[in-house]
Amino acid sequence: MKHCMRTSTVSTLVAMSVLAGAPAAAESFRCGTNLANTGDSRASVHSKCGEPVFKDSFCKPAEPLSVQNAAPGSTVINVMPCENVDEWTYNPGYGQFMTTLRFESGRLVAILYGDRVK
Repeated sequence: MKHCMRTSTVSTLVAMSVLAGAPAAAESFRCGTNLANTGDSRASVHSKCGEPVFKDSFCKPAEPLSVQNAAPGSTVINVMPCENVDEWTYNPGYGQFMTTLRFESGRLVAILYGDRVK
């Protein structure tokens, strides 16, 4: 029984140390007197929070489309679709955490907190 407790304790400590290094995620971000919530559109967040200090966009690979083509001698062209991802970073002010809002398909899907503003 002692061996099981020791393994459990070690596993818990490893998990806690991994999580301590990960950015925190939240479901809402306070913009003055407004809240931007996961699920909000980019337009809604922009009207609530204003212009971010930094914007980034990239293409996240999506599942490839599977198309059956049984024609003999035909050429198969693989198309790798992607999903547009936008990340907006806000500086909420001294002592607060830099906050990145991630949008996928035009909707807010993640709120990530970075370093504290000095």
